[in-house]
Parts: sequence; C-alpha cells; structure tokens
Amino acid sequence: MINQKIKVAIIGSGNIGTDLLIKILRHPDQKMEVAAFVGIDPNSDGLLRAKRMGIHTIATGIEGLVSDPVVHELSLVFDATSAKAHVINDDVLKAFSHIKVVDLTPAALGPYVIPSVNLRPNQDSRNINMVTCGGQATIPIVAAVSQVAKVHYGEIIASIASKSAGPGTRANIDEFTETTAKGIETVGGATKGKAIIILNPAEPPLIMRDTVYTLSEVVDTELVREAIHQMIEKVQAYVPGYRLKQEIQFDLIPADQPVFIEGLGAVSGLKTSVFLEVKGAGHYLPEYAGNLDIMTSAALAAGIQLTHQIS
Repeated sequence: MINQKIKVAIIGSGNIGTDLLIKILRHPDQKMEVAAFVGIDPNSDGLLRAKRMGIHTIATGIEGLVSDPVVHELSLVFDATSAKAHVINDDVLKAFSHIKVVDLTPAALGPYVIPSVNLRPNQDSRNINMVTCGGQATIPIVAAVSQVAKVHYGEIIASIASKSAGPGTRANIDEFTETTAKGIETVGGATKGKAIIILNPAEPPLIMRDTVYTLSEVVDTELVREAIHQMIEKVQAYVPGYRLKQEIQFDLIPADQPVFIEGLGAVSGLKTSVFLEVKGAGHYLPEYAGNLDIMTSAALAAGIQLTHQIS
C-alpha cells in the first residue's frame, strides 16, 4: 500500500465534522482520503461545502453509509455526531470488521485516548474515544504530574464561549462531566477526578480557558514544572494554539490542615494549579472555538497514527 491513501469517512456534518474534514484536506503529511462525508440534512452547510469541494456526500446518516459501496473501501470512520447517536452508529459499524472507529463524542465505548499521553498503547482497539474537549486540554496536565508524583485528586474547569457550544455539546453536558472525570482517573492517573464545564455568554466570545488543579504527594516542584512544560510541548505539536496562560502555581496543604475531598476524605500534599488557553486554528471554526478545534486536532493526530499503522 505504498503511497496509497487510506480511505476514511466522517459521520456528522456539523461544526466538528466539517472542521475535521478541512483539517484532513489541508494537512500536508498524512495518508487519509475522505471517501465519504455523512450527515442527515442535505442542506447543512457542512454537506453543501463538502459537495462543492468534490467530496462524496451522504445525507441519510449511518444507514446511507453502510448501504453505499464505499463502506467496503473504508479503513477508518470518524464519528462527530452525539453520544447517543454514536452508540447506534458503532453498533451498525461492528458488522464491518475492517473498519476502525474514532469517536469524537463522549459516548466512551472504547478506551479513552489522549494523543500526547496514550495513543500508541490503544492503537489496536477497534473503537477509540477522544474523551471531550475539556479532557483533551486538561488530562495531559494531570498525566504530566502523575509522571513525577502520585496524584490523589484532579479537578478541571473548562470555560468555553457559548457561541462555540452547538446542539451536540449542549445535549452532552452530563456525558461531558462524567467522561472527563473518568478520563482524569484512567488516563491522567488521579485517584479521584472531577470535571466542570462553564458556557460563557460574554461578547465578544472568549477563547477557551481551562484550569487544572491537582493534589499530589509532595515532591520537588521543579520536577512537576518540567513535566508539565514537556507535556505542553507534546500537545502543541498537534494543537498549536494550546498554551499556558500564566505561571504554574504551587501550594502546600499541610498534614495538620488537610482538605476534605468527597470520596477520598481528608487529603494533604502538593496542590498544583495550571491555567491554560486554547486558541483555535481558524480553519472552519472561529479562533475562539478552541474547544472544538482541540477535538478535531486530536482526532486528526489519532487518525494519522492509525493510518500509518494500517498501511
């Protein structure tokens, strides 16, 4: 399969699916060919735009995809619909054993994957889950701290512009918090995780901001700082708009003045506070929609790795 493109499909013609389509088409060093762009509204901007670009479009959802001859040529399907829709889509796609699935919804049917942390160990899975936008932005930081210290608790707060939260995001708020919290534990390495999402209605819309708090065993703060900076560089390799908003902060929680954490009880140690900003690349979405951009960027990074494995 030398120099042969790996054929992929994108299900979901909304903001995330359309931005992912443009990212794949623009990326200079990858082996994917979008053989089908799938939606349910033939008049959606995404489907109309894809058709103008000469992409094969299907406006009858998963049923249309699996009844189209192109399904037999696919190696990879990106699902950018919703958590509930993905459960149905994945069940249908199980009949096609040659197809791997990259899930951009919080359905979490497959293992959680953060490209900078654990993509390679999970690349053989039939279905991988890209967690959530907040998870992609913050779990790498928790994982970085976990590299040098045992993390007892990790809490993240993702603040996104209301305008960047479409129907899919709003319908999946509960799944967002549950999936992100579990990802903080299973991928980030925290004993206990918590996630909060804030939809900010400010005008003009604000760029995505993420706050990460970890409470870990006490170690040299320079080790923590270095691990975090190294992880940020890894994320920036596929999300250029990802950066520290201000200096990392450290606080010591002494054993005689512990904090109470539900599920853990009284906990002391080193509190690390990390403040992040995620600016979108502006391909299809506005720059303030870093929450959507980091999802499509992470999915693209995963797709590139998977297609190299397939080839």
